[in-house]
Amino acid sequence: MDLYVTNPGPIDQSVLYDQDKHVSSAVWEGQERGALRCHEHTSKLDQWALTRKQLELVHKAGFGYLRLIPAISLDNPLISALVERWRRETNTFHLNVGEMTVTLEDVAYLIGLAIDGEPVMGVTYTMCDTICERLLGKAPDHGSTSGGMVKLSWLKESFSHCPEDATMEEIERRTRAYLLYLVGSTIFSTTTGNKVPVMYLPLFEDFDQASKYAWGAAALSFLYRALGNASLKSQSTVSGCLTLLQCWSYYHLDIGRPRLNQDSIHVSFPLVLKWKGKQSGPTANRDLIFYRKALDSLKPSDVEWLPYINIDCRIIPEDIKRSLILGRSKTMLICFDKAERHLPDRCLRQYGLCQSIPEDVQRWERKSRGVDGGVDLSGKMELELNEWLDRRLNIVEGDEGVDESEYMQWYMKITRRFVGRLIPLSSEFQRMHAALRDIAHLADTVSTQGMDSQQTESVTRIRYIVHECLRDQVGTSMLASSIPQVEHGKRIRGKEMIRRKSNGKRRRKDDSVQCHAATEGDQSQLCSAAGEIDYSQLCLTDAEVDDLQLCHAGGDGVDGQLHTAIEVDGTLLCHPTDEIDDDDTETCIGITGVEADDPQVCHAHAVIKGEAQAVPESSLKTSEDVEQRNDYSIVV
Repeated sequence: MDLYVTNPGPIDQSVLYDQDKHVSSAVWEGQERGALRCHEHTSKLDQWALTRKQLELVHKAGFGYLRLIPAISLDNPLISALVERWRRETNTFHLNVGEMTVTLEDVAYLIGLAIDGEPVMGVTYTMCDTICERLLGKAPDHGSTSGGMVKLSWLKESFSHCPEDATMEEIERRTRAYLLYLVGSTIFSTTTGNKVPVMYLPLFEDFDQASKYAWGAAALSFLYRALGNASLKSQSTVSGCLTLLQCWSYYHLDIGRPRLNQDSIHVSFPLVLKWKGKQSGPTANRDLIFYRKALDSLKPSDVEWLPYINIDCRIIPEDIKRSLILGRSKTMLICFDKAERHLPDRCLRQYGLCQSIPEDVQRWERKSRGVDGGVDLSGKMELELNEWLDRRLNIVEGDEGVDESEYMQWYMKITRRFVGRLIPLSSEFQRMHAALRDIAHLADTVSTQGMDSQQTESVTRIRYIVHECLRDQVGTSMLASSIPQVEHGKRIRGKEMIRRKSNGKRRRKDDSVQCHAATEGDQSQLCSAAGEIDYSQLCLTDAEVDDLQLCHAGGDGVDGQLHTAIEVDGTLLCHPTDEIDDDDTETCIGITGVEADDPQVCHAHAVIKGEAQAVPESSLKTSEDVEQRNDYSIVV
């Protein structure tokens, strides 16, 4: 059997050292969190009525292309599946074909923001009144602020319409409000709802100076941090420039990519505009499970490593062209207190280069440094700033003589290969149960003759442990094997409960117990998944089972439970299971008069919505045989 069926990786945890905190660990254990809530607030951007002078100032500040990007409907399940593949240890997606990431080159092409320039950094604020009064000419009311953040709705209501006869000062104020709204609803969208920190506002005081900042690098740093936070199993939301992420996926991965109604031969800049307008394509069953399975089975043919290679270079602005070399810069991306590593050496194939085994990633502590108001972060982030200043000195190069098969061999050891299980939990339970029986049989039949006391003690200990494991499963395996797995489009929280839906009908008094006796020649042991009812025989112990019954509890018109009653040496042990949803009737199973040494066994068929069937143990010789049975079989 493939090792990854039971161990999805990483085998070598030197790279993905935070695996225990990652959402994929929770998913593997059956703890689904469902699709993430995606925070991006672009739906009301078109309600801003900008004048010609305002548009000139927006373009001068470097946001002329970002302004053109319309609100694109977010595919929450697709984004959530990508987050499950994101690793903050490397700031890359770990896919079956290797590592990939959103690079500075992608940011430049897709949203048209500057990826070169001064780092986006300044003074932090915990109050909004003073800075808003100075740069916007108006302070927000008390209900429109929260610490150093202001509501986007207040900005729109107060500044979205500029009078025709407005002074230049008023035009500039309203344009600053628009730019703050623009970055707060797109590249710096937060999980707080509809708020944006006012710390960005001073960077728009001088529109010429604003164009000198590397807004694209800041947007990527913000997105990296948001993806890293969302990849933790304790999180349920994701923010950042999700339009950038989704369109990056459309360009690079043939998964969930919509078909375009319009002709896309003549693409406009920025390239996100390719996905503008109405889209068509199959949408049924495209939930989180669909995308997760698609990524788990991703093939090289599903990947477009160089999606921009055939783009008409004439539509690319000259300043963007000159900065594209930084797409291969191994540097630190900065957005105020958020500093994230840009590691193009881990995804060289996205630049048309051969992928070699990358260098180890230096661990760095992600800190939130902007707690106090009035703090200039430049004095607290010297190392990060120096790394950004040296960005042009750290351009990664490829090696044409590299054997990529060596990289893939290394990569498969350090990556998380699968997020979802290849085999349902019910099947794994049956396989584990069968394996334990095999081990118990071997331990009970092995001869201790000729062994020393230590070896004999070890065998005895093995027998004890395996039988304890089997005994712990009493009353659980029927439930695990008979309840269908809920795997598609549902959020599973806690233990799965199946409740009886009573419609008030009385039980028919002639409901009978269906009990089938095994033949005299059947030497198989009674190994009921409901309760290991011949456990004394399996364990080869001296305990005598005087009587064994599976009895029905509950009367006419009363919700009942399926009980397993086992009488051992005159003591009645009753194991109630969860209530079973069988519409109008309950299944009554009775087994009586079974002796521990009786080769004849009464097999009970528990028919639960027609999804469970009894399977003689004699037909399942090994754990592999059990694995091949359908998920809803009951071994008896």
